[in-house]
Amino acid sequence: MVKAYDINSIHEQIVGWDRHVPLLNGKQTRYINFDNAASTPTLKPVLEALNEFMQWYSSIHRGTGFKSQLSTHLYEQSREIVRRFFNIRDENHTIIFGKNSTEAINKLARRLPLDENDIILTTLMEHHSNDLPWRMRERIDHIGLEADSRLDMQDLRNKLEIYKGKVRLVSITGASNVSGYINPIPEIARLVHSHNAELMVDAAQLAPHRAIDMGDQDDPEHIDYLAFSAHKIYAPFGLGVLIANRDVFKDGNPDHVGGGTIELVSIDHVLWADVPEQEEAGTPNVAGAIALGKALQVMQEIGMDTIADHEARLTAYTLKKLKQVPGIDIYGSMDENDVHNRLGVIPFNLQDKSHALVAAILNFESGIGVRNGCFCAHPYLKHLLGITEEENEKLEQQIIQHDRSQIPGAVRMSFGMYNHEKEIDFFVDRLHRIARNEFKGKYELNKRTGEYRPVNYSIDFNDFMTL
Repeated sequence: MVKAYDINSIHEQIVGWDRHVPLLNGKQTRYINFDNAASTPTLKPVLEALNEFMQWYSSIHRGTGFKSQLSTHLYEQSREIVRRFFNIRDENHTIIFGKNSTEAINKLARRLPLDENDIILTTLMEHHSNDLPWRMRERIDHIGLEADSRLDMQDLRNKLEIYKGKVRLVSITGASNVSGYINPIPEIARLVHSHNAELMVDAAQLAPHRAIDMGDQDDPEHIDYLAFSAHKIYAPFGLGVLIANRDVFKDGNPDHVGGGTIELVSIDHVLWADVPEQEEAGTPNVAGAIALGKALQVMQEIGMDTIADHEARLTAYTLKKLKQVPGIDIYGSMDENDVHNRLGVIPFNLQDKSHALVAAILNFESGIGVRNGCFCAHPYLKHLLGITEEENEKLEQQIIQHDRSQIPGAVRMSFGMYNHEKEIDFFVDRLHRIARNEFKGKYELNKRTGEYRPVNYSIDFNDFMTL
């Protein structure tokens, strides 16, 4: 029987939630994590499950010993939990475990059969992991953006018509890791399938925050391919998942070959195993799969709708508070009534202050973790910031010269299901102080990295943990 979890006290189930970190003034304070879009912490039930499993850990699939058989059973049970979590009902969908969603998308990009004239459509709002792998297949075009930085649905329609009969796949983010915008996946799916193309969804950001239904293959709103990472969904033990149509892997060789991928090998030929085994070369990350399975069970017990409602309330609350900070520029939607169409990902800048400096002050003087920079989505962030081509060329030359002192970017705060209003109040109060120049440290810029650090201040990390 799975234990019942309450969204209002779920922070008590987060490993390290009450961990204290050092400050510039010599004191320590409880760490506040607003960098969940990058990685989430782990859940205590996940860690407990792993500690229990370590007593039984063994190699899987071909071992005859009891521990090997039990490890195999748990590994495949985790795959079944993924199937239920995404409501996969079609047997033609296979679930492939790998390192992360980046590897999953790269695998699909290498294995997807393409004819000479086939086109891949992606968008200008993608994380690099759902852009660069498709560029390797050469025939790619990018769907544009609206003035408010949402996806330009009319441009999608136009490109499907322009390339009529040639679009093989539309690969799109479920939700932006920069602006938090959620793309209208059912509407996109209908459009894509009406042009006899397939849909790939990068769900690395979406999966931890919204329920996703893969749908039946005969449903025009179904998703053909989906990728996500365990480290963004409270199981940071190194696992990624690709849910894909089996037919893609019928022809050609696996992108990685070796142990676990074969039925038999002779000197002059190889008989590959069936999927997913043929696409999971080597000894897989059994512990990572079990961690993911347990994390998904906990989230199902809480309820994805409950998580979505909680995070929407936090987002509306934060937007209202942030608007009161002098000189703040918020990118993307500032509409407190539109929070159900976005995630709790909010990028911003304070006027006349570097994003890198603001992030450093938040860390060293308040123990608040955020992210700053371009968030592995350079084209999209440049669009949000209004960077011109001339400015972009100048910046590229500076970076080539190893000078990142002027690199554009923003500060990004992002929620997990365990964050709460008191943390937001503290965070916004600190932004008010920074805006008024009420910070204690003197900070110097490392031009090569673009990072700020306090002058004459150092931390001995061995005091906190060493191996």
